[in-house]
Amino acid sequence: MQKQARLFVIAAPSGAGKTTLVKALVARSPELRFSVSYTTRKRRETEQHGRDYLFVDEQEFLRLRDAGELLEYATVFDNRYGTSRSQVEQLLTLGHPVILEIDWQGARQVRQTMPESAGIFILPPSAAELERRLRGRRTDSQAVISRRLRDALDDMSHWDEFDYVIINDDLETAIDELEAILRGGQDSNKTSNPQLRKRVSAILR
Repeated sequence: MQKQARLFVIAAPSGAGKTTLVKALVARSPELRFSVSYTTRKRRETEQHGRDYLFVDEQEFLRLRDAGELLEYATVFDNRYGTSRSQVEQLLTLGHPVILEIDWQGARQVRQTMPESAGIFILPPSAAELERRLRGRRTDSQAVISRRLRDALDDMSHWDEFDYVIINDDLETAIDELEAILRGGQDSNKTSNPQLRKRVSAILR
């Protein structure tokens, strides 16, 4: 009997390296499928519709929400984001493990709808490193950076709502840990692990 494909929900504060980790993981594991989110955010020059996001306007997003076609949705930095329910269900039915790259608000909604999903939270090694990464992008104003940092620190307080935590200090190690979680192992990254909880507490001080 074929093992039931599982949904993995990955969340992180801005600047923790979530997108880089997820893209590396998908490149390593061809059986994985990456759920492409809807967003009302304007498309950046390097982004493609259908690859990075499904770009829609406010009216279309609200139509999808009201029709029950979104598995989860949230407003982040004044833009709306949401996950296609039919896209996720179809991929799981075909036997593909599915990754959702969303924020903690959306992850909470998914847990309520699909409690069998696994939640993974990505943390930076320190608040100072998080700030360095946000400033290193050189694409945002000082006001935007300050807001992102404030919101990121708030996001980090929700780590305990997830099943697993990965501290993204070394990229290759973090990818290995993420891959191990998807394979069904890696108890050391479980949120209940006392040693991991100590490390997280030190980061959040």
